[in-house]
Amino acid sequence: MKSLLREMNDHPALKQIIDTIADGVFTLDITGHITFWSKSMEQITGFSAAEALGKTCRTLKISNCLGVLGTGDPTRCGILEGNITGARECFLKHKDGHDIPAIKNATAVKDENGKVIGIVEAITDLTKLEKARTTLEEATRRLGDRHRLDRIIGKSDCMQAVFMAIKATAASQATILIQGESGTGKELVAGAIHYNSERARGPFVIVNCSALSESLLESELFGHAKGAFTGASTDRVGRLEKANHGTVFLDEIGELSPLVQVKLLRVLQERTIERIGESRQRRLDIRVITATHRDLYALVKEGKFREDLYYRLKVFPIGVPPLRERKTDIPLLVRHFCHWLNTETEKNIQKISPTAMQRLLDHHWPGNVRELENAIEHAFVLCNARTILPDHLPLEIREKTCTPIGPGAAIVEPPTLPSGPLTRELLTARLHETNWNKAEAARRLGVSRTAVWKRMKQWGIPLRQP
Repeated sequence: MKSLLREMNDHPALKQIIDTIADGVFTLDITGHITFWSKSMEQITGFSAAEALGKTCRTLKISNCLGVLGTGDPTRCGILEGNITGARECFLKHKDGHDIPAIKNATAVKDENGKVIGIVEAITDLTKLEKARTTLEEATRRLGDRHRLDRIIGKSDCMQAVFMAIKATAASQATILIQGESGTGKELVAGAIHYNSERARGPFVIVNCSALSESLLESELFGHAKGAFTGASTDRVGRLEKANHGTVFLDEIGELSPLVQVKLLRVLQERTIERIGESRQRRLDIRVITATHRDLYALVKEGKFREDLYYRLKVFPIGVPPLRERKTDIPLLVRHFCHWLNTETEKNIQKISPTAMQRLLDHHWPGNVRELENAIEHAFVLCNARTILPDHLPLEIREKTCTPIGPGAAIVEPPTLPSGPLTRELLTARLHETNWNKAEAARRLGVSRTAVWKRMKQWGIPLRQP
């Protein structure tokens, strides 16, 4: 019988069919020498048929050639025994020396009596696919860079403006005033400026100016000497001094008392501090970033904030938009929170239903990104499947009870908070009132949702409504 391998060369019609195939095809005899070389093999490898015929597959220097680097000896890779076949990714050497990513498929050819008469191999060129894969990875990376900076996420135009402001200010030493509502991520913006600046290796010290009384804040910022006041048993380094060679972030700067305003102004002007009870001047190399949710200019007009300090602070103002003004970012944020919470809770929630997403998009978000994060965390507590549904969202979101803020908007009175300690009976009553919605029950009780969960566990209250 005439060999099929010879027919490929001797039969013009069969050869023409093989040459129209995009994948490269070549055959070898049982000694490992090439007996047929298709047009596609010429295009893929650069070797012409005249150069390839009679040579072994060692010419191609195939990596991962059925487990053995292309030796040109078919007996070493076991192909003649038919025990190792199938497609696998590898690299071939082009005639000019560069690597060609490819998929190689080889099989032994037998005659009608079952005798092996040679080998047929097919080569799929992955060069274009590899370029497309690289391009996609690069595009994905750039898209990630465009939609986030550090932990700040957004693709909306207003957030792109914030990203540009962060990059511009990170390259300078200017004093920054970040303005925005509570929950918009002002601290994240401050951190992004610091960690993308030349001061990134220095300390990043955060001070919440609204959390302390005037005397405590003064001591916290400037430090004190031993014996400066009752209880000052040792010297104490203030936060401003701890931020030396780094950045200090003063959150809620609008809450500063007149005395602390004067002392902070001196720090900004002279870059020196005096600890309380001490007359020694200490030089500082710090960058000051401040933030507020209040209208500082209105406070200046009311005489509650120093005008000279105001202009010292707002050398470069950055406005962080509320979530209701960048709702196109909500799907990105939801995806981010789901990914993070899947890691934290070891759940496998893959998506949010279209109806639930629409509820999120319709909500006004008075608590901004922080409220959205809490809403997704609430959904993770209730969701035991792979998809977040509307019923998993907090009551005020799924029932659209939040009234948009704007001209003519109705003022909804907050619920009266209970007086006295939280008791099991009171908590159970609020849970019944809210159909076991823990977030709403916490709001009506005036406590955190975490406190509700802890008390439920402590008092043996079931997590689901009986």
